[in-house]
Amino acid sequence: GETVFRQGDRPKAMFRVLEGEVRLLRRSRDGAETVLQRSRGGYFAEASLDASAYHCDAVVAVESRLLSFPKAVFREALNGAPAFRDTWMAQLAREVRMLRARCERLSLHGAEARILHALESEGTEGTLTLAQSRKAWAADLGLTHEALYRALARLQAAGTLALDGARLTLLRPGERL
Repeated sequence: GETVFRQGDRPKAMFRVLEGEVRLLRRSRDGAETVLQRSRGGYFAEASLDASAYHCDAVVAVESRLLSFPKAVFREALNGAPAFRDTWMAQLAREVRMLRARCERLSLHGAEARILHALESEGTEGTLTLAQSRKAWAADLGLTHEALYRALARLQAAGTLALDGARLTLLRPGERL
């Protein structure tokens, strides 16, 4: 859990995860932790590019390799390299779509609805391979891990979902693995 930066620090750099995972966190007054983003293979700290302070903490979750770009250098690259700027804008657009899907999912009532939404919005052809533990995924879904496990068992028993390790597959009506 090495800290990359803390909420309130003055932003000096933009970061990219080459290997591993960095979590962006906020803590409530009572110490409860909320994971705002899990960055694997992407940039982070983009929300602070034009801010006077980082809005959250960035903590390395597993052994990782990061690139750090000084803020001024990053801005120059955006202004002077159209291909880089276009790639950056595409990444931001993907992040916006992902965050909108997450907001939609968190507004759904019931664990099963959130699980199915994740499969449909983040999976490929009805299959989602988790890049994290089920416990971490439960937190991303706004569920306790116990609620996630119970809902997965219900979906599996109903023939709606097949589980194979980290891979979850949405089954069509009447289809069973």
